[in-house]
Amino acid sequence: MWPWFLMCAGLLSACMAGAWGLQRVTGNSGWVDAVWSFSTGLAGVLLALLPGVSPRGLVVAALIAIWAVRLGAHIARRSFAAPEDARYAALRTEWGAAFQRRLFWFLQIQAVAAALLTLSMGLAAANPAPFPRVQDFLGVLVLVVAIVGEGVADAQLRGFKGRICDVGLWGMSRHPNYFFEWLGWVAYPLLAIDFARLDWAWLSLTGPAFMYWLLVHVSGIPFLEQHMLRSRGDAYRAYQQRVGAFFPWFRRRIEL
Repeated sequence: MWPWFLMCAGLLSACMAGAWGLQRVTGNSGWVDAVWSFSTGLAGVLLALLPGVSPRGLVVAALIAIWAVRLGAHIARRSFAAPEDARYAALRTEWGAAFQRRLFWFLQIQAVAAALLTLSMGLAAANPAPFPRVQDFLGVLVLVVAIVGEGVADAQLRGFKGRICDVGLWGMSRHPNYFFEWLGWVAYPLLAIDFARLDWAWLSLTGPAFMYWLLVHVSGIPFLEQHMLRSRGDAYRAYQQRVGAFFPWFRRRIEL
């Protein structure tokens, strides 16, 4: 798998260079997230199939494709209809005249991140254990729930433009779309790991761990929370007091 992994890493680097060119032409950096989703999905599918086609690999590739198409199409539709994503707008202001140069390298870092994530996908497909196991059914179920849950969260949010969405899944978590995105990456270690042996498959745990770190501590929640506090003020502060940030079932108590 490893030569194919390096090839896919190069493909991701080229795709993110293309995303940089696309945002420069359109003036909307939100498009780079759509390119990231589609290209990560493409790299994952290739990594699942090119080393050798197997029943497990076909299932993993199909699930990756469904995830990438849904997420990429959602972001592309949002980019058509809305101004630049708040995170990139903030970077455009912060970086000033150096924005284009710094964004290019920032997107190359995103390509490296995507390559690390696709490693979990490839290891899931490469598992030589008999297929299917109970563990495989659990992994597929987790990924299906994650894809559906993220889709529902995105659909609920669309009806609350300009307002704080605090109903449905958004009444249980301030970022249910991020939670379900992370949950999807938990599926790959379930498909990859055989608990009876110690091998490369355990590296698949880096996928959910890395995605959690990105969403909760780096490019997801921190940027978006700052933007919402600037744009919604006290109303969003009250929402923060009522609803936890990430895990839907972890809710904060309001002290009276």
